[in-house]
Amino acid sequence: MTAERQQRPVAILCGGRGTRLNGSGPATPKALVEVGGKPIVWHVVQIYACQGFREFLLLTGFLGDLVERYVRGESWPEGVSVRCHRSGDDTPTGGRVWAARELVADRSFCLTYADGVADIDLARTLVEHERAGVLATVTAVRPRLQFGVLDLDEHGRVRGFEEKPRSPSYINGGFMVFESDALELFAADAVLERDVLPRLAAAGQLHASRHEGFWACLDTYKDRNELDELCARGSPPWLDMRR
Repeated sequence: MTAERQQRPVAILCGGRGTRLNGSGPATPKALVEVGGKPIVWHVVQIYACQGFREFLLLTGFLGDLVERYVRGESWPEGVSVRCHRSGDDTPTGGRVWAARELVADRSFCLTYADGVADIDLARTLVEHERAGVLATVTAVRPRLQFGVLDLDEHGRVRGFEEKPRSPSYINGGFMVFESDALELFAADAVLERDVLPRLAAAGQLHASRHEGFWACLDTYKDRNELDELCARGSPPWLDMRR
């Protein structure tokens, strides 16, 4: 990856309350829920840092003071800068970016969520974004379905089962790239997923970079257990990129 691409700041949305992660307790911001003995946001930073990114901005909300305390006490890789920006407990996702606009102004930047991990090749994502010539790019992933599915014939007979296959449809898996001009579409009350990204799509300014490798989101207590198991086996897929 070129030095110019590595200079993009990485903003991470860290305002989640983690209400479905009941095993972590009510007083833990989602970004600090641990996977493999480290907060999930640590894993997200590592995905970018091991691929050359050096500037990180955590957009905090619920119990942001705890996130700030963690950031100050963590030993980050040499040359990596991680700082927090408080954007309000109930600020929507687009509003969090808007609140930090002066910190990324006049530069293209990366944006992702604090709860998603992947074995993503960020250099490829950035090359795709540049070639597309658009204001923003999202990483498109196909998550695994929660349940197994039935293979039925036209008479309703079951021909077989498939255990938790991948969804046939793509979703936004995070790991996004924005040009600075895209900030004009953000606002204090904007929801990234409902307001900003649909407007970009309608204007023909949103590209999707397909990722068919590993991707997972820490959304429930079950997700946490599964990610913990991957860590316990050794190097989890999202950290293999460091090799």
